[in-house]
Amino acid sequence: MRTTMDIPDELYRSVKMLALERDSSVRQLVLDALGILILQQPSSPPSERLKLPLIRSSRPEKLEMDNEKIYEIIDFP
Repeated sequence: MRTTMDIPDELYRSVKMLALERDSSVRQLVLDALGILILQQPSSPPSERLKLPLIRSSRPEKLEMDNEKIYEIIDFP
């Protein structure tokens, strides 16, 4: 995926110098830094448990649902 971002000149010069020192490209340096940042994020469980509605069937032995039926029952934003 491609993206465009504005980096202050002084920061870009520092990144470019670091990339040259490491015999790397700015692109690879940014990808490595983002990868490290993602790995350092603590993985915490969701703060709130999702509660799904209970849909009772008039025929408990067989319940056939599709997206259309679900949208009829539940108001999605």
